Amino acid sequence: MSDVHARMEALEERLGDPFDAANGAGFAAVLTADEREEVPVGGASALDEFGILSEFVPGALGGRLERVDHLVELMRSVYRRDPSLGLGHCSSSLLGAVNVWTAGSPEQRRDTAELLLAGNKVSCAFHELAHGNDIGSVEFAATPADGRLVLNGRKESITNLDRADAMVFLARTDPSGGPRSCSQLLVPTAGLDRDRVRFLPRFRSVGMRGVRLGGIEVDSFTVDEDALLGALGTGLETANRAFQLTRIAMPAMSTAMLDTGLRVTLHHVRERRLYGRDAASIPMVRTTLANTFADLLLCEAFGTVAARSLHALPESGSAYAPAVKYLIAGVTLDAFEQLSLVMGSEFYRRDGQHGVFQKMARDIKPVGFGHIARAACLSAVLPQLPVLARRSWRDAAPAPAALFVPDAELPPLDLPGLRVTAGGKDGLVMALNAALDDDVPAPLRPLIERQIQGMRELTEACAGLKPRDLSIAATVEVRDLAARYTTALAAAACVGVWRHAPGDDFLARPDWLVAALTRLEGVAAGQPEDVPADVEGALVDELLSRDDRTVSFGLSARQYR
Repeated sequence: MSDVHARMEALEERLGDPFDAANGAGFAAVLTADEREEVPVGGASALDEFGILSEFVPGALGGRLERVDHLVELMRSVYRRDPSLGLGHCSSSLLGAVNVWTAGSPEQRRDTAELLLAGNKVSCAFHELAHGNDIGSVEFAATPADGRLVLNGRKESITNLDRADAMVFLARTDPSGGPRSCSQLLVPTAGLDRDRVRFLPRFRSVGMRGVRLGGIEVDSFTVDEDALLGALGTGLETANRAFQLTRIAMPAMSTAMLDTGLRVTLHHVRERRLYGRDAASIPMVRTTLANTFADLLLCEAFGTVAARSLHALPESGSAYAPAVKYLIAGVTLDAFEQLSLVMGSEFYRRDGQHGVFQKMARDIKPVGFGHIARAACLSAVLPQLPVLARRSWRDAAPAPAALFVPDAELPPLDLPGLRVTAGGKDGLVMALNAALDDDVPAPLRPLIERQIQGMRELTEACAGLKPRDLSIAATVEVRDLAARYTTALAAAACVGVWRHAPGDDFLARPDWLVAALTRLEGVAAGQPEDVPADVEGALVDELLSRDDRTVSFGLSARQYR
C-alpha cells in the first residue's frame, strides 16, 4: 500500500464512524457544534493529531503535498463528515498558502511551511464585499513609502482572520489601475499593531456555520517591502496561477457532501415503507438515486482528471479550473435539490439520524459562490474560447493516459510554472475522439458521437467570436458557449476514466458512462434528463452494494468507516 493510501486509511480510522452517536467527530457531534456555530472539538482534535495541515505543504518543504488528486481524495474524508471542519479548520489555509508556494521567496516559503507543519493557520485576505469576485478592483492599499509599505483599508468575510498566524493580503500598490496595479503581501499576525489594526465582528452565515468569517480594518500600518510575495505589481498574476489549484481542488473535495447526502437519503428510503412496500423500490425514488449516483461519479471524474492535469497538462489549468468550479457546483446543487424531494419532511429535521442532511444541503450552497462565483467562472473561460477553437480543438494531441489512471506516474507539481492563460492548448477534449478508436458498446457510441458533434459545432461557434463578444457584458447566448465547454470537458473526463478502468471494475462497465453522458447532455441543454431506464437498475444495484460494503459512492469506491 502506498504512503498516501495508508494515510487515507489512518485518517478514516482517526475520524471514526460518522454514524456513531458517541463519536466526537461523528454526525451527532457535528450537528451539536453546528447549533453553536462551531466545528466539533473532537473532529478538530483528531485532525490536529493527524497533522492535517501538513497535507497542504509541498514535500520539498517537509510536508506531504505531492499530488493534487491525492490531496482531494484524502480531504473528502473530512468534508463528508463536516464541510465546516473541512473548510474552516483545514483548506482555508490552502487558499493563502498556495500563493506563497507560487511566488514566495525561499524564506517566506520556509516560514509558512514551518507555520503549517506546527498546526497553525494562514488566512487569505483578498475579497472585499464592495467588489465581490472582482479582486482586481480592491481598494485595500499598500502604498510604497521610504522603502516600506503603508497599509490602509478593509477586508471582509474572510475565513480565520481572527485566529490566523499569518495573512496573505491582496492590496492595491498602484492607484492608476491596470493589470500590474495589485500586489500580494505575507504578513505575520504577531507583529500587528493593535492600535492600527482592528478585527471586525464575526460575519454569521446560513451554511458553513462553523466557519469563522471575519474582517479587518487597517489604518496606516507599515510593513517592510520584504513582505511582498513576488515582485511589486504581480499580485493578480500570482493569484491567477495559484488559484488554479484551489479552484479545482476545493470543488472536487466538496463532492463528499453529495456522497453523504446520497447516503443519508438511501438509508432513509431503505428503512421507510410507503404504499405497502419499501420506499427504495418506488420508481421515482429509484430514478432520483440513480441520477444522483451518476452526477456524483461524473463530478468526481471531472474533478480528479482536472487535478491530475495540473501535473500533466499545466498549460491548460486556466481553462480547466473555472470549468471545474462551474460544473461541479451546478450539478451538486441541483442534485441536493432532487434528494431533498425524496427526503420529504425529513429534509427539515435538524436532529435525529437524518439531521445531517439539512446541514449538508445548507453547506453545499457556498460551493456555488465561495472563492469565485459560477458566473465569474464563465467570465474566466469565455475569453479563452476563440484561441482554443482555432489552435487546439481541431487537431490536438491525445490526452495522456496518466490523466485517467489512479496512481499513474505524474510530473511534479510546479505552481510557478502554471500559465495565466491556456494559450490555445487543451488536450482533454480529444479523449472523446480517441474513444471511437476502440470497440465501443452500442449504447455508448451514439452518446459519444453526439459529444464529438457538439464539439465540432462549439469549435465553429467559438472560432467566430469577436473581441467585443468576450467581455463581462457578453450575451446569454455567448456565455452559453462557455457553459457548453464545461460539459464537454466533463464528458471527456468520464470517457477517459471509462476507457482506462481495470476490466473488473464497475467503472469499466458502460452503464455508468451511459448515465453520466446522458446527464451531461441534459446539463448542456438546460433540461435535466433522467438516466436511461436500461441502466438505472445497474446503478441502483451498485449503489446498494456499496452501501452494504460501506465504501464511497464516488470514483474511488474507497473503504469508509
